Amino acid sequence: MIKTTTYLEVQFYDLDPMNIVWHGNYIKYLEQARCEMLAKIGYSYTDMYNDGVMYPIAKMEFKYIKPSKFEDKLKIVCELTDIEPSLNIKYTIYDAKTNEKLFKAKSMQICVDKHSMESLYEAPARMKEKIKEYEKSMENINCISDNI
Repeated sequence: MIKTTTYLEVQFYDLDPMNIVWHGNYIKYLEQARCEMLAKIGYSYTDMYNDGVMYPIAKMEFKYIKPSKFEDKLKIVCELTDIEPSLNIKYTIYDAKTNEKLFKAKSMQICVDKHSMESLYEAPARMKEKIKEYEKSMENINCISDNI
């Protein structure tokens, strides 16, 4: 569906006593990449909230392949696979220099009405619209690059 890439550098404060990234910080990295993906689409968590919905995490899966260390440059690829009945995203973290795969994850977020707190099984209309616009803009970029 939609694939975006985010880059970040491992900071000293993200390390554990073994001098590798503490496992819990990968959740923070995924959140940063997810927020950047939503920003690129043009439909952020603030937009969701303003439209009367929230998307809390319902499920996450992780696979740690190889540790990251201080000052490593990471490339996080997010792939939005579904928006209904839930927002499903796959993540892969690579070493940005070597392109070696370090980490894989999946998240599932459920759309919830912010007033009633009841689950909704349809994505907000504005979210669907923004995704279509983003996909169309990416098709246009790909057509232009194919013609160069």
